[in-house]
Amino acid sequence: MLDLHPSEERGRTGMDWLESRHSFSFAGWHEPGRMGFRSLRVLNEDRIAPGTGFGPHPHRDMEILTIVLAGALEHRDSSGARSVLRAGDVQRMSAGRGVLHSEWNASDTETLHLLQIWLRPARLGLEASHEEARGLFPVGDAKPRGLRAVAAAGGGTDVLRIHQDAVVYAGRVDGGESRVHPLAAGRGAWVQAVRGALVVNGAPLAAGDGLGIENEPEIVLSGSPEGDLLLFDLA
Repeated sequence: MLDLHPSEERGRTGMDWLESRHSFSFAGWHEPGRMGFRSLRVLNEDRIAPGTGFGPHPHRDMEILTIVLAGALEHRDSSGARSVLRAGDVQRMSAGRGVLHSEWNASDTETLHLLQIWLRPARLGLEASHEEARGLFPVGDAKPRGLRAVAAAGGGTDVLRIHQDAVVYAGRVDGGESRVHPLAAGRGAWVQAVRGALVVNGAPLAAGDGLGIENEPEIVLSGSPEGDLLLFDLA
């Protein structure tokens, strides 16, 4: 079963410093039929004006992935951590029992473009923590093409550890190739088209579209003509 969520049907938050699109209900946009997909609760695409951002605010009991698509993001949190993430970098923050953090556009001239993803953890009350990896997205010409895990329950080399039975893959596919991802019985998947265009199990996706996949033995990906994507394999 395929459930297409077109880009133009996403929720929207618009301010003088922020342009945000929500694949699932978030903030002031509430859509009862779009409260998440399995453990995937939030998938926002944000554009943040130069020299602005989200001031200190709390989170708890959520696994938060941030993928920088363009620009530079300054991260600070209540553990004392401070870092700058640039295009291609990915951060995992386990909010756990509670964390206070800020996300700020580190540039005074360039718009910051990012994805922020929340997954529900398998257990509540974990210790707050975070980690980062450089240059994970997209999967470019100088790297193995197809699909590459960027976050998973077990973690690994250049794979961020999340506290949920889920694997998050980055991918790039061309029109002249086909990639197949087997989907184990009982699992579901969400594919998010990030840039370009692609075809997933026969369904065409443009940038910003999402596709929920249930009760399918495999996921077949191809570019149309080329697309960058995220694939969430979820228990």
